Amino acid sequence: MYRFYWVLMMTALGHNCCRAQEDPLLFRIAKYKDDKTCAISYTFDDGLREHYTLVAPKLKALGFRATFWINGSKINPGAGAIKDTTRMTWAELKEMAKDGNEISNHGWAHKNFGKYNLEELREDIARNDSAIYHHIGIMPSTFCYPNNAKTPEGVRMASEHRVGTRTVQHSVGSKSTPQNLQQWVDTLLRSREWGVTMTHGITYGYDHFRAAAILWEHLERVKALEDQIWVGTFHDIAAYTKERDLLQYDIRTKRGGFVITPRLELDEKLFTEPLTGVIEGKGIRNLKIRQGKKKLKLRVTADKVLFDFNPYGGELSVTGAGLGGR
Repeated sequence: MYRFYWVLMMTALGHNCCRAQEDPLLFRIAKYKDDKTCAISYTFDDGLREHYTLVAPKLKALGFRATFWINGSKINPGAGAIKDTTRMTWAELKEMAKDGNEISNHGWAHKNFGKYNLEELREDIARNDSAIYHHIGIMPSTFCYPNNAKTPEGVRMASEHRVGTRTVQHSVGSKSTPQNLQQWVDTLLRSREWGVTMTHGITYGYDHFRAAAILWEHLERVKALEDQIWVGTFHDIAAYTKERDLLQYDIRTKRGGFVITPRLELDEKLFTEPLTGVIEGKGIRNLKIRQGKKKLKLRVTADKVLFDFNPYGGELSVTGAGLGGR
């Protein structure tokens, strides 16, 4: 379960307090960053050059970040050494990474997990990890299965020392229409789920769109819903959801407020996403939240306060005018 829901009955409240005595504050961990309703990760397979020339500029203009799964053996060494005009160069991938996109592992040679033994696959994945780290400067922490072929043993192996692997995906390409893409988004909003797309070609290659405008118009519609939808890389959302699900915490009252003590037993070098905390209640104001010596930035609405915190960072001290605690 992702929720850990606590009711904080504030006592001994003064006339300046934001809460009525009989009205509790509710604390929880947001299902998604910024308490969005659902989440989407756009992922693009195979390192096609139009991911750099068409997709990356569109994402940047919208303020979105995506995940690009690549096969190192297919990437061009540089602008002066183009062996495949349909694929990107390492320099182009590095530029995309600097813009916040995730460049991650789709296998060095796109080896099907149903046709090779585990040791061959392990070597192929490690080789691609090393190439990406060498050229991009960031070690991949996710994985995407070539041909979407999986075995239980292969999934266990590929998942070692990673935030997650793409095991479920929604194909976006040749069969996509404005209508079925909108239906998919509507379903995510209703179900409060995380959707992961799989896209290959845009104007050429495997499963490319009948018209690229179908994708661009879809992205624009999602942008218009950004108050409800978190668009993030596969890494970021996979890390957030696992941290959220495994986080435990205690709450105790103190004079002038209360203290939340989070506990998370994950590799904090791998799982690095801040979590969003939510304090709910109408008319909340004058709250201050610190984690250690750091004063956290609050986002206040009519009925809740949002704040991001480090799940490994120790106690969260919540204070405010009229918050009693004894």
